[in-house]
Amino acid sequence: MVDYSMPIRILSEQDLINAKCFDMNFALSVVEDAFIKYANNDVIFPDKVSVVFDQETQDRINCLPAAIKSEKVYGMKWVSVFPQNPHQKGKANLTAVYILSELENGYPIAFMEGSLCSNIRTATVGGVAAKYLAKKDSKVIGFIGAGEQAKSHLLAMKAACPSIEKCYVSSRTAESEDNFVKQMSRFCPDVAFIKCNSNYRMAVENADIIVTAISGQEKILQAEWVKTGAFYCHVAGLEDDFAVPKKANKIVCDSWEVVKHRTQTISQMYQAGLLNDGDIYADLHEIITRKKKPRETADEFIYFNSVGMSFVDTLLAYRMYQKCVERGTGTVMNLKEKSMFDYHM
Repeated sequence: MVDYSMPIRILSEQDLINAKCFDMNFALSVVEDAFIKYANNDVIFPDKVSVVFDQETQDRINCLPAAIKSEKVYGMKWVSVFPQNPHQKGKANLTAVYILSELENGYPIAFMEGSLCSNIRTATVGGVAAKYLAKKDSKVIGFIGAGEQAKSHLLAMKAACPSIEKCYVSSRTAESEDNFVKQMSRFCPDVAFIKCNSNYRMAVENADIIVTAISGQEKILQAEWVKTGAFYCHVAGLEDDFAVPKKANKIVCDSWEVVKHRTQTISQMYQAGLLNDGDIYADLHEIITRKKKPRETADEFIYFNSVGMSFVDTLLAYRMYQKCVERGTGTVMNLKEKSMFDYHM
C-alpha cells in the first residue's frame, strides 16, 4: 500500500513571530553558520531565476532555490520586488513566500510567509559583515532610506555592534523619517535618533556605519561624504556614485562571482571595465573562516556589497520552521490523502 498523504505546515508571519523567529541574535548566528557551511561545500545553490518586467523601475520576481546537504533540506524563496509600490500604490515593495522540502523522501514540509525571513536574512548578512569589518567601538550609524530594510538593518547592526548609540536617518519624506524614529525608538531605547529632513549628507558624514537601503535606482551616496574608517553596507541596487567603491580600502562581497553579473553599483563598474577581479578583497565566508583578515586598522574604509545568497535563506527559513515545530505554531494541512484515481468523479 502506498501512503499518499502529504502533510505540510502553513506558517503565517504571526506564526513565525509567535515562535520567537523575530530575533536578530538568533538570525546572526544562523547566517554566520550558513556561510561556514558554504565554505565547507555543504550547500547546493543553483543560479536564481529572475524575471524583470520593467527595466526602468526594476519590477521583478525572483526564484531562489538552495539545499543544505547536512540538514537534508531543500528550500526555495519566491520573492517579488516592485520598488515603486510604496509611494505610487501605498503597498509594500517586497512580498515573499518560502517552500521547504525534506530530502529523505522529497516531500514538502512547509509553506511560509517569506518577507519576515527575507528581511531578517538581508539585514543579518550585513550585521555579520559589520561584526568583522566595522570598527569594534562604532557608535554612530547613518541611514539613507527609512523603510523595512533600514529598520531591519538597524536591529541587526545594533545586535552585531552593541556600542551603537546614535542613529541618523534620511529619507525622501519627513513622514517616513518620523515613522522610522517612532518605531525604532521602541526597539532601541538606548539609541539617540536624529532625523535629517532628506539631507542625505547629514545622515552619513559622521557615521561609523553607513547603510543605504532605498528602493530607487539613484547614485545618492557620494565619496566625499564618507569619513575615514567607515564601514559601508550596500543593500540594494544603484545607491552610490562610482567614486565610493573607488575610495574603499577593501571591497568585500557575499559572493563576488554572483555580484559581478548583477546590476548593483560595483556590478555595473565591472561590466564597464572600471573594476576588475583584483579590486575585490574577499568574499564574506573568507573573512568569517579567517582565510582573509577582517578589519586591520581603524582608518580603513570598507565597502560591503550584499546581493543575497539563496543558501542563507534556506538555512534561516529551516531554522525558523524548526522553532515553529517545537512551539506548535502554524497550521498543518494534508494536501493529499489518496491516489487521484481513488476519488469518485
